[in-house]
Amino acid sequence: MKKFICLALALLLTLAVFGGCAKKESQPDPSGTSQEYITADDMLTLWTADAAARKALVEYLDAISDESNADFIPAEDRIAVFDLDGTLFCETDPNYFDYTLLVYRVLEDPDYKDKASDFEKEVANKIVQQNETGAKFDGLEVDHGKAIASSFAGMTIKEFNEYIQEFKKQPMPSYTGMLRGDGWYLPMLEVVDCLKLYDFTVYVVSGTDRFIVRGIADHSPLNIPPRQIIGSDETVVTKDQGDEDGLDYVYDDNDEIVLGGDFIVKNLKMNKVSIIVQEIGQQPVLSFGNSTGDASMAEYVTSGNPYRSLAFMLCCDDTERENGSEEKAQKMADLCEEYDWIPVSMKNDWTTIYGDNVTKK
Repeated sequence: MKKFICLALALLLTLAVFGGCAKKESQPDPSGTSQEYITADDMLTLWTADAAARKALVEYLDAISDESNADFIPAEDRIAVFDLDGTLFCETDPNYFDYTLLVYRVLEDPDYKDKASDFEKEVANKIVQQNETGAKFDGLEVDHGKAIASSFAGMTIKEFNEYIQEFKKQPMPSYTGMLRGDGWYLPMLEVVDCLKLYDFTVYVVSGTDRFIVRGIADHSPLNIPPRQIIGSDETVVTKDQGDEDGLDYVYDDNDEIVLGGDFIVKNLKMNKVSIIVQEIGQQPVLSFGNSTGDASMAEYVTSGNPYRSLAFMLCCDDTERENGSEEKAQKMADLCEEYDWIPVSMKNDWTTIYGDNVTKK
């Protein structure tokens, strides 16, 4: 993975030297020499050259960054939204990162498992059963959010992040050469870096707990600030607030923010659109997702947009390098055709997923 991170850093350094992103053409300077600017086509090195999704993105970026083009979008309106699990980061091994975190916290953590509530244990055991048998449980998404909120209640934001950083050091069970915090899709990191070079503001809009997503992104190659990470929410209070309402309590010099223990909202499906409207305040022009949980976000981005907009959906069709599912991938491909989304084949469009040093067991 290091060599891919170094490549990204080298590309960013190139931009810093040569200025903003432009079409690749010789540009004269006062000394009479010329220089070439980096383009989207240069950056997407881990994509197969003939991938339709790659071509669509490159053509789009060329068009919206050209002031003479009818599709030009001013930099301040270039906003892209990405789902996390299954879009930027390994979705299931054997389940979502935040699901496996809860199982560890409630059933394995020697400092907490004996303190866990019956509800927390019930939710964690449902996840274990789901991992082992594929069983489905109605309402598990919300119950998981509630259990995460309660099982980490009272931790400071810093303590919670440190806990996540330690959990990220655990090995991925289905892979060799990869830890839990390393599960980034390298071709998608190229997309993020490319968009930033084209003056896009990039947001992560995830169904995972906001603080957990920030923890996953911390000390990672994603390089997106916490203010641009949106997820499911839980309450935060001060350590001295107790049960006093926030309208009555005043923060004082000795206070510190802690997790409040109550779940607020699961940021999936239509909730993603609502929270984008509330937090970003502008209609994005690019959407990247991988499931029906991202469908509303994709449709919001591409419906009634004053600018040319696109929605990309990843299809989990790689079963050799990734924990894919051909059945789920085909369903997503069918939805892409129905809704005019652009499908991304993890199997056919990417030359690697996690890097050459990572293999699926």
